[in-house]
Amino acid sequence: MKNCFYRVLTASALALVSVSLLGGCGKSAETKKDNGEVYVYNWGEYIDESVIDEFEKETGIKVVYDLFETNEEMYPIIEAGAVKYDVVCPSDYMIQKMAENNLLSEINMDHVPNVKEIDPKYLEMSKSFDPENKYSVPYCWGTVGILYNTSMVAPEDVPKKWSDLWNEKYKDSILMQDSVRDTFMVALKSLGYSMNTTNEAEINEAKELLIKQKPLVQAYVIDQVRDKMIGGEAAIGVIYSGEMLYIQNEVKDLGLDYSLEYVIPEEGTNLWIDSWVIPKNAPNKENAEKWINFMCRPEIAKKNFEYITYPTPNKGAFDLLDPELKNNKAVFPDDAALKNSEVYKYLGDEADTLYNNAWKEVKSN
Repeated sequence: MKNCFYRVLTASALALVSVSLLGGCGKSAETKKDNGEVYVYNWGEYIDESVIDEFEKETGIKVVYDLFETNEEMYPIIEAGAVKYDVVCPSDYMIQKMAENNLLSEINMDHVPNVKEIDPKYLEMSKSFDPENKYSVPYCWGTVGILYNTSMVAPEDVPKKWSDLWNEKYKDSILMQDSVRDTFMVALKSLGYSMNTTNEAEINEAKELLIKQKPLVQAYVIDQVRDKMIGGEAAIGVIYSGEMLYIQNEVKDLGLDYSLEYVIPEEGTNLWIDSWVIPKNAPNKENAEKWINFMCRPEIAKKNFEYITYPTPNKGAFDLLDPELKNNKAVFPDDAALKNSEVYKYLGDEADTLYNNAWKEVKSN
């Protein structure tokens, strides 16, 4: 969290939400401009703050900007409707869940002409969770892969497959994601199954594989993977591709005598997309569409990419990047490297229960 301009709103804050809107850090309904306001709900550290100022200056629309930490914390806030957000940035499978539960408003793409800047391949990918591309506009995308330390992993052991995370040479030096879907994705893909399977036998097989791996795992973490790997505390870990520019810059700035390399395993991976959506009860829908259109402007998308370092689906922004960045395959992998990759889908409450129960067994063993 950069400053008090932002507020994290989680499910536990539902009872305080009316107070929260009136008692924020200076961005409240009392500071309206003539052109109204737009309530934005986004991940932490997921925008260049200067972009918000530019939007306000250009449009005269006041931005009220709140943060969430996970899709699962965001969902009940939108579902309850106590805070009426105008534009939100969930991930693929959660967008599908929101649409299926009638929580989203169709975006009038005539009001978002800059959607033409989104590379068609990301709009095609989005059809797996938004079949008609009518509820969402891609904001960022990325992959999940394996990060390894070149000084701790022998050349003959460089990871190529998810199954390499079961290599006993790296006992107590393997970092796994503390995330049910991402961790089960690793096991399911290593078994040759879809990461979107609802087959109970396949989920249980993946569970047993993860339980077998657990004695080798140093820790189940999320953001700490980056810092532990930079600090040489682990040899190998599962990480999001958007961390790679930061990692590469840190390794260079610190003058480390090793490098940290990123691999997309041969079995395929999670190809994720975070997109802008408009909740059904949004009070300022037209302002939300202006926000989305602004975020799709190439120079704005480029600025956001340079700040958050997660890959942009905006082809106009990509064209503005330096050749070195365009050719960074850890950030912008070739299509061939994404073979067998999938986008997460919402699997329904019954399947969610299967995964959650299996995950509890893994963690408790």
